Amino acid sequence: MNPTIHDVAKKAMVSISTVSRVVNHPQSVAPEKREKVLRVIRELGYEPNPFASGLRDRRTRTIAAIIPDITNPFYAELFRGIEDVARAQKNNVMICNTDQDESRFLEYMSYFQKKRIDGLIFVSSPVTETYREAFEDLRVPVVLAATDSEAGGWPSVTVDNYRAGYDAAMFLIKNGHEAIGMISGPLEDPIAGSPRYEGFQAALLEAGLTLTQDRVALGAYDFDSGYEAMRSLFGRSPDLTAVFAASDAMAVGASAFLLRRGIDVPRQVSVLGFDNLQLARMVTPALTTVAQPVYRMGHEAAAMLFRTLDHPLMPQESLVLPHELIVRDTVGKRN
Repeated sequence: MNPTIHDVAKKAMVSISTVSRVVNHPQSVAPEKREKVLRVIRELGYEPNPFASGLRDRRTRTIAAIIPDITNPFYAELFRGIEDVARAQKNNVMICNTDQDESRFLEYMSYFQKKRIDGLIFVSSPVTETYREAFEDLRVPVVLAATDSEAGGWPSVTVDNYRAGYDAAMFLIKNGHEAIGMISGPLEDPIAGSPRYEGFQAALLEAGLTLTQDRVALGAYDFDSGYEAMRSLFGRSPDLTAVFAASDAMAVGASAFLLRRGIDVPRQVSVLGFDNLQLARMVTPALTTVAQPVYRMGHEAAAMLFRTLDHPLMPQESLVLPHELIVRDTVGKRN
């Protein structure tokens, strides 16, 4: 007699619903428990009921992408990567803008409980306990883009933000700069805030330099906060010869402040950005920046989600994509 789902649940000492979730939506089950159930499935030679599998394959052909700020060009470029993959798969994408509002996020999740989606891509924001519980309750595959989370076991597509911050500092140091400042994202942000700041600081310390508090200002990754952060830095440390901003939008804001004050970029002060968005090459002077592959990040996240939908028992490995320095016109050598 062929083993049943009841046999698997009994031997794995889990509920039948847990076995069903491992078979249908493995990313919604904690990794340790998922591996335990999969091991029993292999031992018993259990095969899901083909009729039930046929019902599962009747997808909605709709996935959702949850992003924190639709006006930010970073997310527009990343979403384009998601959408291109979805269109190739003949699927629709619902774009959900949370404005970093948890209650708004929960409204979307409540809607998804009523109107089914096949899977979800969650972009950029840290995965809080509230978000983690909502993902598990939704019981569809989840992929993280430009963020990660060890707690949930969901696959992610990111860059090494610590190393990128380190490389940004080393680039400025190799160009002869010593009086270096930083416009950082919020330090409580564990994705792009603290890792870029800590990597940048580590490189300076390695070179015998220090990143004192009067040479650090915080921003919200947008133009206005970069402009105001540069105003603050210039007031506290007018001797700065170079500034690293943790986003291109903040770097453009910083350059705008300097240029409006009659300070030449890069002859007097160099400015280095992060992201390599389209606007980086459109502004004058064109922005030198640490490039992360934003479009590819969305593309890979969507491809990962569809692989999970097509092969629910196949675990997906997280990806760390490479970054690179794109040299344009805003960083000069310091003699």
